[in-house]
Amino acid sequence: MTRMSVRRYIPAVAVAVLLAAQLSACSGDDDTDRVRLGKVLRSDVAEVVEAPATVSARAAATLRASAEGTIERLYVGDGDRVQEGDVLAKIGSPTAREQLAQAREADGSLAGGGVDMPAALDMSGFQRKTDRSARQGFSAARKVALKIPDLRQRALVLAGITRAEGEYRAAAAAARDAVARLNAGLGSVGNAFSSITAAQRVQTRAAVRAAERTVKALTIKAPFDGVVSLGGPAGGGGGLGDLASRLPQQLAGQGGGAGGSAASGLAALGGLGGGTAKDASSIATGAPVSSGDAVVTVTDVSRLSLAADVDETDVLQIREGVEADAEFDAVQGGTYTAEVTGVGVTPKESTGGGVTYKVTLVLKEGTLSGGGRAPMPKPGMSAVVNLRVREVTDVLSVPSAAIVSSGRDSVVWAVVGGRAQRRVVRLGAQGDTTVEVTRGLREGEEVVVRGADSVRQGQELST
Repeated sequence: MTRMSVRRYIPAVAVAVLLAAQLSACSGDDDTDRVRLGKVLRSDVAEVVEAPATVSARAAATLRASAEGTIERLYVGDGDRVQEGDVLAKIGSPTAREQLAQAREADGSLAGGGVDMPAALDMSGFQRKTDRSARQGFSAARKVALKIPDLRQRALVLAGITRAEGEYRAAAAAARDAVARLNAGLGSVGNAFSSITAAQRVQTRAAVRAAERTVKALTIKAPFDGVVSLGGPAGGGGGLGDLASRLPQQLAGQGGGAGGSAASGLAALGGLGGGTAKDASSIATGAPVSSGDAVVTVTDVSRLSLAADVDETDVLQIREGVEADAEFDAVQGGTYTAEVTGVGVTPKESTGGGVTYKVTLVLKEGTLSGGGRAPMPKPGMSAVVNLRVREVTDVLSVPSAAIVSSGRDSVVWAVVGGRAQRRVVRLGAQGDTTVEVTRGLREGEEVVVRGADSVRQGQELST
């Protein structure tokens, strides 16, 4: 099973001091080239977990055509910087404006009592049919809304559907009560019909609001400060036409022509999702667009973050506030600082079959090897982060090569009276070249720092 590598290191100055001590002593046997001695010294040790990472922007939003039409005017180009509220493009859509007019006409007809009451009408059956049509319409709208890829827009649309459903339930309950009174001989047909019509009008008002939202969204504005890219990825849900084909004719056959208007008005909810991917070359004044097509993507690069995939064997060492260094292939010789802001709990299977967890870091400024300021990376760039999970200063330490694993024990060969003595030691922070020893050795003692695997108990070792 593939694991993320773990790099451990100490500062270069400490490494140089230790190596000088190690190379100044060697055995007097024929094993001179294989066994070398050094001393237990004090130094700083840092334990580091290495993990691959990707740069992410603070926020990114793909703004889509709310209805079928053409790009009436385009105000920005690739790479332009914009501020929140700036107008980026305007979509011309006669279809959307016609739907709004129809929705308003249908709502006005119900409001003004322009719908004639059918003769010999079964009020109970009429009410059940109205309820059934409303459930189907709201359910269809919700299914398509759930496919909207933009989470913020999805939440807004779903909230609108939920609000309309709540209003309808209240109106329908009043209508059922009026029908029950009519059937009991306590109410009039006119009152019952008016109550059912009031419930129907909840749907027409929802249709008007949805159509108004669609027309308003034809003017595309920046949701926050950022950098513009024309076009964007494909959406995840159906567009205006897709939703319109799914919604039932809610009021069809129940008086007037409100059914088509209600359905087409609620269909406007779908204009916030779906659509095809668009590149910059296909976005221009006069170019046709379909409902849900990507027009402009705005990316907020004011704060960049790193998403690192940390192996399950290392993730328990990571906590919020841990500092790290980051290196990018795109910035040769550049080193950036970063800090952990969150540790995920959802596992993800790695390509090698292991499990990783997402660790989020805020990316800070970087420096080049020559001392200059490094350019800030772009979203999507890959990096390698070195998370400093444990740092200790002025502790007893030995070179990593001095440690020999023996079952569960960590062993060091000390030199006592010129002979090798086996010592079981306890380790602390484990760097790449140096390891902290918390028990089993004293400062200044001589130990085998090279060829430890070949040493045996009592072997003569002279300096």
